[in-house]
Amino acid sequence: MIKYFLRRLAMIIPTLLGVTIVVFVIINMAPGGPIEQKLQQMRFGSGNAGEGSQSKGRGATQGVSDEVMEALKKQYGFDKPVHIRYFLWLKNISTFNFGESFTYEEPVLDVIVSKFPVSLQFGIISLILSYVVSIPLGILKAIKKNSTFDVVSSFILFIFYSIPPFMLAILLIVFFSGGSFYEWFPVGGLHSEGYDELTSWEQCLDRIHHFSLPLICYTIGSFTGLTILMKNSLLEEIKKDYIRTARAKGLEEKVVYMRHAFKNALIPIVTGLGGFLSVFFAGSLLLETIFQLDGIGLLSYKSVLSRDYNVIMGLVFIQSGLFLLGNVLSDFAYVLVDPRIDFT
Repeated sequence: MIKYFLRRLAMIIPTLLGVTIVVFVIINMAPGGPIEQKLQQMRFGSGNAGEGSQSKGRGATQGVSDEVMEALKKQYGFDKPVHIRYFLWLKNISTFNFGESFTYEEPVLDVIVSKFPVSLQFGIISLILSYVVSIPLGILKAIKKNSTFDVVSSFILFIFYSIPPFMLAILLIVFFSGGSFYEWFPVGGLHSEGYDELTSWEQCLDRIHHFSLPLICYTIGSFTGLTILMKNSLLEEIKKDYIRTARAKGLEEKVVYMRHAFKNALIPIVTGLGGFLSVFFAGSLLLETIFQLDGIGLLSYKSVLSRDYNVIMGLVFIQSGLFLLGNVLSDFAYVLVDPRIDFT
């Protein structure tokens, strides 16, 4: 078993290399790189002053001399072939040096870490809420299968599941944030002005006040899938022979469900537990835009638009690494839930 997990961990390295090579080649082939954007800024900055000037040399581009072009290529590292740039990038990340952001003019790692507060807080809280609510609800729906509670709760869950998060966000703002009806919740930011002057309890309440609407939108979609998965998994378990044996012994239904069937029914659920590492990068462009939150989702979008290659590669590398490590942790969680599982 240990050898299996060591092999899985070792496979992370070549997989990461493959992912980063593909992304690196694609973003370098895309038109409108940082040099072109810098030239556009220079042209807009110079106004009409440079319109009549003529560049010397065949390599000049729209009033920009060869010397300026070479300087820009050297500044952004584009004076070398693509494969050389990739190996240089690979050498740098071995020391966790992801380079400098072209847009923010700061180290990439600092830029990414600065966006963590939004993504990390919403990611952790939404993950906890999803499991804390979905697992008990799924168990209750399995116990009361085909009852009024089961039918009504399923109807409500599928309604929530069918509503896109960004549309739900707009509806919540319209109804509860001063859009047209009530003004119960603020829109924008993680806390109010003067937050540092509040007491600890008041700061907690202020955070909850700002978190409520975005958190509902972040979480609502995952409730349905987890709840139905928990219900179906439990219903599948109670059909098995060992459950019939437990009932034949005269055990109460509560004991049969919770002591015997519940643990085995958790096996499909733990599949998603490995994804808890992704909470560090939980981001949604639409939700962050609607609720005016500056998180990872918005950073990814802006980096692609501005062709900020170093930030894009930093995000891809870290997110891919966490995803692959999460898959290994999912397998480990399988073994913890059911020691009979043997991957060898």
